[in-house]
Amino acid sequence: IGTGGVYFKSHAAEGVIFFDKDDLLNAFYEEKELDLAGVEAVEYLVNAGGQNNFTVNIYQLSLEEVYFWASIPSAEKIYEGLSTEFTDLEGLIRKMSSEKLTGYIDVTIEGGQESGLIFIISGKIMGGSYSWDNGEPGPSQKNQEILIRKTKKFGATFNVCRIPLSKMKAEGESRTSFSRPSKTVLSMLEELMVIFENAVTSRKKRKADFTKLVKKKFVENAEKYAFLDPFAGEFDYSNRKIDFSGAASDKELIDGVVNSIRELAQELGMLPELLDFCAEWSDKYARQLENFSVKL
Repeated sequence: IGTGGVYFKSHAAEGVIFFDKDDLLNAFYEEKELDLAGVEAVEYLVNAGGQNNFTVNIYQLSLEEVYFWASIPSAEKIYEGLSTEFTDLEGLIRKMSSEKLTGYIDVTIEGGQESGLIFIISGKIMGGSYSWDNGEPGPSQKNQEILIRKTKKFGATFNVCRIPLSKMKAEGESRTSFSRPSKTVLSMLEELMVIFENAVTSRKKRKADFTKLVKKKFVENAEKYAFLDPFAGEFDYSNRKIDFSGAASDKELIDGVVNSIRELAQELGMLPELLDFCAEWSDKYARQLENFSVKL
């Protein structure tokens, strides 16, 4: 059948062997207190077949799909411990789709009683696995919608894992590198963040947690300004200091931070107040603001 997988299941164990037209790609075996992969899993499945009385099913898969399943163990976490406090599952799916992720989103409903996995290849959802549906992988759109509703109702934690495909590596190596922002721009934005923090925390009415407000706004804008995503850890503002380890030009970083602050100030109904607070800052950095066409 070309490429596919052979799935073995008994009351006490299960395993799978993935193959293409030329060779075995990978294998996995699992029973109580035993997990095997690769050659060891193949040997165990062959030798233990009679003992376990396996039911065997053979599935035909595309080359892309079979590589995906065979490579699951090599997946690396790119976002860990994301909370519904700062993002939602629908938005996260859209973000991963726009970034052409090959990997999966691991969802744990608050309390840990229910969970789900959403599998994605090159930004397209290929199916999922859900605790209330025996955890078996399948293409059910209905279960995905149930999972989204549960995350909204009860809250959830998300981990995003990426499979490092060789073609993704090649694309990454061919990308041109971005310039790093200048110290002047970092100082300028740091001072702006401090001014905004002071403005928010000094309000007598409707006091709010500044850090949470800013993180939530950065998450909302992360699709456009990926370096602002708090969970990527590239841009961090804490203790009135900015620490930036990502890749962005002066213009990109200024646009991302200033636009986010302006939007948040508008939402809080304090944009005029912020403009007053920023009078000296605007004079100090007038040349930079003009050069980069920045306006609060």
